[in-house]
Amino acid sequence: MTSNCSFEAVDHLMRYLELVIYVPIFLFGLILNVVALLVFCLFLRKWTESTIYMTSLALMDLLLLFPLPFKMHATNHLWPANLQPLCSVLESLYFVGIYGSIYTIMCIAVDRWVAICHPFKAKQLRSPAAALGACVGVWVLVLSVISPTIHRFREGGPTDFHCFHMFSEKGWSPPVIVCLQVFGFLVPVVVVVYCSVKTIWTLKKSGQHSPQSQACVKIIYSSLSAFLVPFTPSHLGILLQFLVSDTAIRHK
Repeated sequence: MTSNCSFEAVDHLMRYLELVIYVPIFLFGLILNVVALLVFCLFLRKWTESTIYMTSLALMDLLLLFPLPFKMHATNHLWPANLQPLCSVLESLYFVGIYGSIYTIMCIAVDRWVAICHPFKAKQLRSPAAALGACVGVWVLVLSVISPTIHRFREGGPTDFHCFHMFSEKGWSPPVIVCLQVFGFLVPVVVVVYCSVKTIWTLKKSGQHSPQSQACVKIIYSSLSAFLVPFTPSHLGILLQFLVSDTAIRHK
């Protein structure tokens, strides 16, 4: 009984925090990403590695933002059973957006690291075609993994339900959560932090104090913060929910 209450308390806390976080994310994210896409598609005549990555990231972010109003509504409202197919689509878009964004940011960090830390190899490794291939690879990876996983671990039934909160006990099993945390977050975090630190260190070691170098360092710090600030709390929340859920399941 205590374990069930603990899980419900944690789940309620996560829903409240989501509402507080999602409203500004949706408003600012929608405006910024739409403007970014318009700039990339209408005003930039040359497609470079950076613009390809940023366009893909903006599309991923929009996939993440689109389901947010539905997710906020589902937090405190039951949906009728006939909306389960719509819920599956929204959940898939949401998680594709999250992990697509994470892996795209990782690709951007690696691309920047190669360009600055290995300038001679960059001539062979970096190209618009390589950037496009990396982005397509990320899209294929997340689409092929997320959608079947969502379908497999959702609980369905003839009754009303809370969309985004209907994952079965199998969905909270240790192997699933470990894979999610390791491959969905920890591996990209290690890569992004390593590449960012090495890139900043290389720029400062070179002794270049030009405005361009200083601006590049600021961009890297901003990118690192934009990666860690939204994704770290959400994955810590998933870990907390798993620990409480696992305790509740064991006491059944």
